[in-house]
Amino acid sequence: MSDPDWKQKYRDSLLEMESEEQRWRQIEQALRRLIGRLCAAGMGVDPKLDDELVVLAAANRRNADAVELEQLAGSLTSAVVAVDATAPVHATPSAAVTPAVSNAPTTTEAPSVRWEETCAAAARVLRHLRKVGVQSELAGELIVQLAHAHTDPELAAVLTRTTELIAAHGEALAQERLQAAAILADVTLRLEEMAGYLNQTGDAARSGFADTAAVNDTVLVQVRELTAEVNGATELHVLQSTVRVRLEAVSKQVMDLRSREESRLQEQTGRADRMRARIADLERETQDLHSKLDKEKHGARLDPLTRLANRKSFDERFGQEVLLCSQGGQVLTLLLWDIDNFKSINDTYGHRAGDRVLQSVATCFMSGLRAEDFVARIGGEEFVVLLTGVPFARALSIADELRIGVSALRFHFRGAPVKVTVSCGLTEVRPDDVGGVAFDRADAALYRAKHAGKNLCIPS
Repeated sequence: MSDPDWKQKYRDSLLEMESEEQRWRQIEQALRRLIGRLCAAGMGVDPKLDDELVVLAAANRRNADAVELEQLAGSLTSAVVAVDATAPVHATPSAAVTPAVSNAPTTTEAPSVRWEETCAAAARVLRHLRKVGVQSELAGELIVQLAHAHTDPELAAVLTRTTELIAAHGEALAQERLQAAAILADVTLRLEEMAGYLNQTGDAARSGFADTAAVNDTVLVQVRELTAEVNGATELHVLQSTVRVRLEAVSKQVMDLRSREESRLQEQTGRADRMRARIADLERETQDLHSKLDKEKHGARLDPLTRLANRKSFDERFGQEVLLCSQGGQVLTLLLWDIDNFKSINDTYGHRAGDRVLQSVATCFMSGLRAEDFVARIGGEEFVVLLTGVPFARALSIADELRIGVSALRFHFRGAPVKVTVSCGLTEVRPDDVGGVAFDRADAALYRAKHAGKNLCIPS
């Protein structure tokens, strides 16, 4: 690999991580705004609770870290529980909130509206977390918890765990960036060594050229002087002595030059051997790095539990397929799946049982599809399938075959048989579909399948 390729590769890696870090900073800012809104929404209910909210809001404004926010969340939870013990606060659309003090600040915005907006904003953050693959299963669980949250402590617990997710991912990104920077620094050092070797080789060549030129000048001078002395000599023995002296001087100059050239050759051979060893080491490290990067890139595109493609892989593949469809390419059908009553399985038999169900459903999907079909796990219990070049009627038949295959699976947890079914919404992607239009159609069809009794495939 050439030097510019090395530098560009790691510049691109750093830029990608900086972009990812920027996205997480934006999410963190959105979450901090949510905390500020929640603090404002809870003011005026109880003086002690107001004190806790003021402290939390101040910490939030100074960008406190996750450890401090978690401690404050615990203190806030205790205060809310104490308030609930005397005057329960249920900030739901059907429950009104009565301020505990007469001089509490008033607002024209109803508490139920504030609650709904806060929950909606928190849900958007969690959906984004799940979309970019940050512990998507846990993010999905938090979305479910948020949907069932009816009190301030429950909402605060969800926001606290969301903050922890963001902080952990930010630390991972920072660590990756440091590793990439260290690799780039090492590569730069190796390139500097190579540049130094080339400079030394150039200096040696220039030195050899200068020595050769000096010897040539000396020989020419000796020849001219010898010619002049020969022309002026009158006695043979004097001429012989003069020629001998001049030849010895020339011979000494040539021998000195040869000795210096041999020394330079030995030094240059040693430098070349050392540089070849360095290059061999660098090539081995490059191969190891390529292997590691390929492995990490491949792993980053897979769901660790089911070994299916993850949400990021689906977004990339779906974008490519939609583009081909818009250009008049082959037919594309999108199948969106959801395991029925999955939360009940998790709650009743534990997460290990839920993991077994997810893995078995993934295997069932893979075994029932062609090699060219695409299947991914995009959320907690959500899967997606892309069928290319299949008429829509046939795609609906395939969906029913997959649904029946899952319903035929046999599970026993804690000695009891457990029935597992899936629901599906499917749609044919149209050439004029833009953005997430096709996905939204499939999602709406899945919603209808759920409300029509589940274990159904509904086309849209």
